[in-house]
This record gives sequence, structure tokens and C-alpha cells, in this order.
Amino acid sequence: MAEKSFKYVIVGGGVSAGYAAREFAKQGVQPGELAIISKEAVAPYERPALSKAYLFPEGAARLPGFHVCVGSGGEKLLPEWYTEKGIELILNTEIVKADIASKSLTSAAGDTFKFQVLIIATGSTVLKLTDFKVEGADAKNILYLREIDDADQLVEAIKAKKNGKAVVVGGGYIGLELSAVLKLNNFDVTMVYPEPWCMPRLFTADIAAFYEAYYEKKGVNIIKGTVASGFTKNDSGEVKEVKLKDGRELEADIVVVGVGARPLTNLFKGQVEEDKGGIKTDAFFKTSVPDVYAVGDVATFPMKMYGDIRRVEHVDHSRKSAEQAVKAIFASEQGKDIEAYDYLPYFYSRSFDLSWQFYGDNVGDSVIFGDHDPASAKAKFGSYWIKDGKVVGAFLEGGAPEENQAIAKVAKAQPAASGLDILAKEGLEFASKI
Repeated sequence: MAEKSFKYVIVGGGVSAGYAAREFAKQGVQPGELAIISKEAVAPYERPALSKAYLFPEGAARLPGFHVCVGSGGEKLLPEWYTEKGIELILNTEIVKADIASKSLTSAAGDTFKFQVLIIATGSTVLKLTDFKVEGADAKNILYLREIDDADQLVEAIKAKKNGKAVVVGGGYIGLELSAVLKLNNFDVTMVYPEPWCMPRLFTADIAAFYEAYYEKKGVNIIKGTVASGFTKNDSGEVKEVKLKDGRELEADIVVVGVGARPLTNLFKGQVEEDKGGIKTDAFFKTSVPDVYAVGDVATFPMKMYGDIRRVEHVDHSRKSAEQAVKAIFASEQGKDIEAYDYLPYFYSRSFDLSWQFYGDNVGDSVIFGDHDPASAKAKFGSYWIKDGKVVGAFLEGGAPEENQAIAKVAKAQPAASGLDILAKEGLEFASKI
């Protein structure tokens, strides 16, 4: 079997890998020094497109349109870009063994890759209902969304079951975005989740009430407080019905599941220190082992703003942590110092005609402001979170770019809050004064 050696190796070919590659090029990486090893068949791309424009009935996004780094307004890194920079893209290659002590990785095909410096960018994998031994969860047309192959399967299912019935299991990011896009494809959509409201990790009950009512106005049926406990199949092995724990049964031509993800750290178990489900790093994304870095979904890192450590699953952090790690690698080689990672949590979503952004921390008391009537022609509202007398988080639906920048500034500055009632009355005006 073949053996190759590189100065730098990135294992994983997602968003982090692409942004890291761009930073390596900026820092002057030499041809032949860097390899990206990915089990996917395509160069790194902007994963958020898969639950949005990739599934549109008209004008759908397709590669090469959304390769990194187009998602943050940068140059699109086509496969040729890597060749021009002398960066080796090793695709369709799954790493099955990592030996950090001997600085080597082994692929499923038995090839060995040696490295001097390793960046772990393995990301997350979706939780599947088969993992929980749900009856009938192996039926055809029970689909998940993480990689482009998953999205292609979903596109084919949408075509094959034109104007059919879809059940979306889960009320988080994937559930909300896919329910919207399936409705755009003229499916009869039912969304099912166990929590009392959608996006419970971020939304308050007030915020969620707007989105639930808006979705229902668009024709999405929402069933809360129960879970899918089983599935029945037709003679072709395709899903036919979804059985709910509360006894109801829903007809389904397609089921899409979004019930969370887990970081892919298993290759490195026992070789690097872990914390909070991820690989523990410092503010430069160095792990407990010299010359080994971890970025994106798999990294548990110091959140300087809040004085604690966290793991963040979001594309914004995937991009920024990758750039920080590469800067740190070159600074270390040159005997220089760089600033510690000082991350402002940022999340966003787009669906139907809606678009929201959130910055900061959603802890403490919250207050809602603005027009959050789902019947409004153009609802525009937000929320602030207040802890220890300071505004620590801010959310805005329907904001203009400068208004989104204003709420980001609030979350970063953490100004003193004069009181919930006053904040509710001032709304965006409060943000504009910071």
C-alpha cells in the first residue's frame, strides 16, 4: 500500500478544511506541503446551502456555485485552485485509523499518510433513528442531511414523490429549514418534535410562537410534544406511515430526520484530551498533543467573552477557528504571538421570506420587541437577553445589514440594561446607540 508524507495534513474536507486551506495559502504554504484528506468526493463547499438553495424547485444551487469561501463573501475555491497552490486534495478517502504518536493516518484502502502537523477537522455526523433502534427506521426514503450525497438523495426523492406527503422529524435548524423547502416543492408537510416549541436551544417561547404561526400560515402542520416511535413500510420497502408515541399515525412518502449530531472524535479517543463531547483545545486550537490542532464542530475551546469553555456547531465558528489554527501554526514556526481567539457566538437561518440573526448568549431574562405578528406583511422583531444587569445576547428577524451589525455590537459590548420594559420599548433604538 502507498505511503505519502506531508508537512501539514487536514483530516476532514468540510467548511473548516476549505477556510484553513485559504489561510495556509495566505501564510505562504509551499507546494507539496499541505494535504486535505476527505471522505467526500468533492472539494470543500459551504454546507448551509444544502438545506436551503440546493433543494429549491427552481434556480437550485449546484456545485461549483457554492464551494468555499463564497459563503463569507470570499473567492470561490474551485478544485483547480488547490492544484494551482500545490495543495493536495485527497478525496473519496476515509481515514479509519489515526496514530498520533507515530504521526500517521491510515485509510480504509490501507494507504498511509504521514504528517508533521495535523489539523483535525472531522466535523459532525447526524444522529440516526436506527442508532436508537426505532422500529422500521431502516425503511427507504427516511433521509438525513449532512453531506452533498444526502442532499442528492433528497432531491431524487422529491422528484420521485412529486406533490407527496413529507414528515419532518425534529424542530431545530434542519427541521425548520427543510420543512420550508419541502413546502416550496409543493409537499404536504408535517413537522414533529418532542419539545414544547421549535428551536428550544435558542428561541424563547415568544420567538418560537411567531415562527410556528408563520409556518402554519404557510401550510406546514406542526405536532409538538411527541416523537416518532416507529415506521411502517410498503411492499417496496419504502416508508408508508410514521407512528407517533402519542398514538397518531401519519402517512408519509418521504421522512426527513434532523434530531441532532455528534462530533466525530472517535479516531482520536485516548490520544488527545477531551471535554464536553469534543477535543479540548486552547485559544489557538492546539490540543493536548504538540503539533495537533482541532477546529470546527469537534473543538471544545475557551470562550474568552464568558470565561468558560464551549463546543460550537455552526458554520461561522468552523470558518473562524480554522483560520485561527493556521495563523497559530505559522506564528509558532516564526516565534511570533497572535491574539487569543475571542469568539462572539453567531447563528443565523433563512427560510421562506424570513431571515434571522442571533449574537451572544441566550441566558438570563429575555424581552421581545417590535412587530412579531405572523400575519404582518413584513414582520420585524427582536429580543434581548439580560444577565447580571447587562445585555448579553441579541436576536433580530428581518433586519437590514446595518441593524444586524448593531445587534452584534450590543452582544459584544454587553452594555448595562436599564430594565426589561424600557428595552422592550426602545427595541432597535437601544442597539443603535451603542
